[in-house]
Amino acid sequence: MNKTKEQLCRKKAQKLVSKMTLTEKVYQLRHTAPAIPRLGLSAYNYWNEALHGVARAGEATVFPQAIGMAAAFDEELLGLVADMISTEGRAKYNVQSKYNDNGIYKGLTFWAPNINIFRDPRWGRGHETYGEDPYLTSRLGVSFVKGIQGSDENYMKAAACAKHFAVHSGPESIRHSFNAECSQQDLRETYLPAFKALVQEAKVEAVMGAYNRTNGEACCASKTLLQDILRKEWGFEGHVTSDCWAIRDINEGHGITSSPVESVGLAMTNGCDINCGNLYEYLLQAVGQGYATEERIDEALTNVLTTRFKLGIIKEDENGNFISAFDAYDDNPYKNIDYTHVDSFSSKEINLKIAEESIVLLKNDDKLLPFDKNKISSIGIIGPNADSRKALVGNYEGTSSEYITVLEGIRHAVENNGTRVFASNGCDLYRPKVEPLGEKSDRLAEVKAVCDVSDVIVAVMGLDASLEGEEGDTGNAYGSGDKPNLLLPGLQQEVLDTIAASGKPAVLVVLSGSALALDKASSEFKAIIQGWYPGALGGKAIANVIFGKKNPEGHLPVTFYSEKNTLPEFTDYAMKGRTYRYMTEEPLYPFGFGLSYTDFEETVTKIVAGPDAYKTVDGVLDNKHIYFKSGDEPIDVTVKVENKGSMPGAVTVQAYVDYTDLGLKGAPIRQLKALKKVHLDAGEEKEVVISLDEKAFGLYDENGEWKLNPGTYNVYIGNSQPDRRSEELTGKKCDKILVTI
Repeated sequence: MNKTKEQLCRKKAQKLVSKMTLTEKVYQLRHTAPAIPRLGLSAYNYWNEALHGVARAGEATVFPQAIGMAAAFDEELLGLVADMISTEGRAKYNVQSKYNDNGIYKGLTFWAPNINIFRDPRWGRGHETYGEDPYLTSRLGVSFVKGIQGSDENYMKAAACAKHFAVHSGPESIRHSFNAECSQQDLRETYLPAFKALVQEAKVEAVMGAYNRTNGEACCASKTLLQDILRKEWGFEGHVTSDCWAIRDINEGHGITSSPVESVGLAMTNGCDINCGNLYEYLLQAVGQGYATEERIDEALTNVLTTRFKLGIIKEDENGNFISAFDAYDDNPYKNIDYTHVDSFSSKEINLKIAEESIVLLKNDDKLLPFDKNKISSIGIIGPNADSRKALVGNYEGTSSEYITVLEGIRHAVENNGTRVFASNGCDLYRPKVEPLGEKSDRLAEVKAVCDVSDVIVAVMGLDASLEGEEGDTGNAYGSGDKPNLLLPGLQQEVLDTIAASGKPAVLVVLSGSALALDKASSEFKAIIQGWYPGALGGKAIANVIFGKKNPEGHLPVTFYSEKNTLPEFTDYAMKGRTYRYMTEEPLYPFGFGLSYTDFEETVTKIVAGPDAYKTVDGVLDNKHIYFKSGDEPIDVTVKVENKGSMPGAVTVQAYVDYTDLGLKGAPIRQLKALKKVHLDAGEEKEVVISLDEKAFGLYDENGEWKLNPGTYNVYIGNSQPDRRSEELTGKKCDKILVTI
């Protein structure tokens, strides 16, 4: 949307606000904004969800959960997914408006994406995020927002929202009263970069505050976050919404204020424009008692209504009258998106594609996979997630027109081969027995029987969103949504032990939204697949990978810790010892790792640094030591990627900047700073260019100041991290160049 049109929308919003009484203004600042018939304004509910598809409003494409889509390491594809989500959002909005349905989950203001950093694997909501890395989160978040909001010059397709601002990642049980304390260095290096990218690059329309406090300030009423950083430093021009009922936490949970009147006054004054909840009704009293001003309320409502003008769902006619809802956008190009676009054939095609791309092959000893279904007469499918729809969809999900579980996907894949499929849920997801009146391990004999009669076994274990998720939503056995540990719950490991003892060739498929400690399973099984919550068609995607119709190409967006690793206290927000960027212990499976059925090789063939260009001479780069200073043009690194195997596939070229030789206090060990997804046929090679500017080398110091520190940086380029464990798992070393500043 062009700047002139945006400015015009703001002027119209100001004009509309000027016609309202104070009472009308206040009630427009709740997520349930009522109609004002005298001004031609229809009711509107700002609360809608689109984390991985239009959610909670009936039929829609249910894409893989966000953490799974992150594992695809594919910016372009995520942008396409987001574009399809907003297309479905428009289709559903059009028909809902036609029939005067203005309720919750029916608008065009989508409260997604969640770009919090998945700093601790125990956090229940981590599967809503794009993982533990600020750079990956930034790139995927920017693509998602651009896909949601569209590129039309005159209208925004839908409004995205960056949440939860900021320094928010559990524990869920105390989020309404918790104070997340972090250094200025961690704040700037880890917790804020993705938000900054979405604001400044993607022009995200909305930002949602978090429930917790950050360094003593309630996030939804934080002058530091909402005024000093978001508005003044970053130049944010959209609107800020509270998380739902977070305003009441200011007095009830955090004890910062002593009454609802003071809480709404503090939130409004410090930059929270709209309240998800109903506490902003107290703004009338807050103005009367001097805790807020009508001038600031006018500003807030202008911010909020500008969004609706940009969406084209409010317009001003030639007589100066306002019209809203479906009648308003006769000239809007998105008006013609009809209901046939909902969960359509094309969206199912993209859904299957990203589900396949998200699958991460963690282990494949002796090339056990892919299975040749023509050589298998019987296959056993065992595990509580094998035939579970709940394990496909994660949370904040819509309702698909079709679901394919892993069991169904495998059965469909072999149905024309005469292969017999035996199945057992093996155990409950977390309880000690399947049947309420049964005895402990009441399916273990069945597991043994299935193993006896099967040529190969697929074990499908893990979690679902009833065990990990948002406080108040999960109702799980652990409480509040967070995991107590990283172990497979219930009797799942006992079932895996039984399968392993059978001696049959077996693959473990893990469906979960977070990292589990798979130490024992890794010692027992030759092949392990991480399938995440793979969406409505996830079972088909996993079957395609198991039988080699699709080559796995996902990479881990989070570290998979070993049972031997030490995790800092969950409530400790210092990054020391956390994630691949700061941990010194060796993980089980590192961030960025993922195997393939084929063999990729990445080689740096050319570097352009300022006026100098260095190329390979007799296959060897003639200069791998580059000199760079602030203000220089980006360093462009050309990488030749070869598929030396016998299957087509894809790999993501990753560039890491390592800072260990600089000896800087509090600095990360290394960070991902560039990525490029490459699709190659067997035997094919392509060249991609990785660009590294000064932002790739600069770091924030203890005072939160960005600096380009002098010294020599190690830059590693390959399809994984340059750590010892990744080298051990892949059998390869990354290509290395030196950059001296």
